[in-house]
Amino acid sequence: MALGEADTTTRQRRQLADSAIAHATRGEWEAAVDANRELLELGPDIDASNRLGKALAELGRHAEALEAYEQALERDATNRIAQRNVERLRVLLAAEKPTKNGKSRTGKAPATVFIEEMGKTGRARLVNLAAPRVLAPLSPGDAVDLAVEGDQLTARVGDAVIGSVEPRIATRLLKLIGDGNRYEAAITTIHEAGSDLTIIIREVFTHPVNFGKVSFPTLGGSSGGVRPYMKGSALRYDDEEEVEEADEDSEEVEELDTTLPEYSGEPDIEEELVEEP
Repeated sequence: MALGEADTTTRQRRQLADSAIAHATRGEWEAAVDANRELLELGPDIDASNRLGKALAELGRHAEALEAYEQALERDATNRIAQRNVERLRVLLAAEKPTKNGKSRTGKAPATVFIEEMGKTGRARLVNLAAPRVLAPLSPGDAVDLAVEGDQLTARVGDAVIGSVEPRIATRLLKLIGDGNRYEAAITTIHEAGSDLTIIIREVFTHPVNFGKVSFPTLGGSSGGVRPYMKGSALRYDDEEEVEEADEDSEEVEELDTTLPEYSGEPDIEEELVEEP
């Protein structure tokens, strides 16, 4: 290859990489797929394969995303980004089975759930979590149904029980629900290994016998009483390993930031991804 031709190819690769990153930053995942695939036509590129996997995963094309990450592993078997996502996608694909009526098990919660109101909204950890294969399809924002089962307040997504509300909060809510209160809930944070899952709970109906009783008396916060809850850090996947790596590697970025910051870090299904080669 002549020197001038090599320079042209290098410029073309950089332009396509910049384009892929820009599309991903704006959430234009179809365009990001096209840019990364065009870049890969010029030759193997681990970063482009990882970015392609992320874009395809965002579009829900999980089988194709798995292929992209596996291609990255073929070039570098020690690539941490591809390793993590291959494992996650395999679990996710195994769990992606339709219900008997052919409908998806999950649905997104209404935005009103994420409006924090003093005394009426609180966050709670789930305990007795379900198996990883049950939690794998879940993501921040998924609606959660709360049900009283004996002395526990269980959390369900579709037909699957995903855990129980921590006793510290469940004890009070069980009494209020027994007296007629109603609540809505949604997932806010989920660790990648299924070791921790947090939900937000909002009181949507107060029974007359409960007037004056606060659902979440320890909720700290806003002076105005009501403020938006949904923000960049509210809905995210937490990966403890990656949080630690962020202190050592400036290329790591916060996961699922709904404000769509400028991409600069390692791609991940649960992370915002775009890594410039």
